[in-house]
Amino acid sequence: MSYHPAMFAPRPEQYVRFSEDFGQRFLIFVDTEEEFDWSQPRRRDATDVKAVRALPAIHELMRGYGAKPAYLVDYPVATDPDAIEVLRRFQDEGGATIGAQLHPWVNPPFIEQVVEKNSFPGNLPRSVERAKMKALSDAIAAGFGERPFVYRAGRYGVGPNTEALLDEFGYRMDVSVRPYFDYTEEGGPCFRRIQPTPYWTGPEQRLLELPLSSAFTGGFRGFGESAFRFASRIPHLNGILSRGGLLSRIALTPEGIPAGDAVQAVEQMLDQGVPVISISFHSPSVEPGHTPYVRDAEDLSRFFNWFDMVLGTLQRRGVKPVSCEEVIAAAESVRDLPAVEATKPAG
Repeated sequence: MSYHPAMFAPRPEQYVRFSEDFGQRFLIFVDTEEEFDWSQPRRRDATDVKAVRALPAIHELMRGYGAKPAYLVDYPVATDPDAIEVLRRFQDEGGATIGAQLHPWVNPPFIEQVVEKNSFPGNLPRSVERAKMKALSDAIAAGFGERPFVYRAGRYGVGPNTEALLDEFGYRMDVSVRPYFDYTEEGGPCFRRIQPTPYWTGPEQRLLELPLSSAFTGGFRGFGESAFRFASRIPHLNGILSRGGLLSRIALTPEGIPAGDAVQAVEQMLDQGVPVISISFHSPSVEPGHTPYVRDAEDLSRFFNWFDMVLGTLQRRGVKPVSCEEVIAAAESVRDLPAVEATKPAG
């Protein structure tokens, strides 16, 4: 049976031990997708991707810190000539990796019903998930001249067939796992037992999983996921703990996470020796009015300032940027070394 994060946590030997000269690095993922109303049910006809034209400003900021962001494009983006033109310019300048993100409700073939459960692509029948993944991969290859090798399931929705399919289509890195988060109430996977450390996975253990960086901060962080899960059962308790500086779950994203909290989480992860810091955000957030996180010019200013504070902290700590290609090469170079259990973040 292949590994599936809703069922098992990785074994200690699956975690990657990077060589000493790799040090600590950071990279950025951009979920590059259509604009839609996040408060409403998903629709097949919500396929506008006009916000992609606003990406150059944030791209320039990220490149100013040396980052080579990975733009994980979904089907509406991969088939829109204007969006392709913007992203190909980043790619041709050597400043971007083009990966894939599967939003099944706007990705052909349109076979399944558009319901909550089916918004997690890993819930689809294998044949349907495969057909959608093939359509997306082929569209990206046609639009960008290269087949994608980095994948994210929309809504982090990996399933029991996802990893084998990624192997089949030649993907080498998956970035669908969000440690400490649980989507089972919506019909999605559970990542509560996953640590934010790269590990090998898939039927042949040749797919590198790079989880989105997450951490618990505050005085109770040593109790981590178990304390957070317990507090979730009591209305408003997690909010009280967070406001009191006792326990907060921080994902490294400018969307809904204040810059000061993100900096605290980064400092903590670096002190604990986490080898790869990964940051993620959605492309529609670079233009006001598309996501709940950036509604106006003031929100957008905070969004940009978040990157200056977080990337500035990484720069001050001597953490260098890294590309997806370099992470894969570094992980593969140490595959034959004796496996050791990865250091687990506090919490």
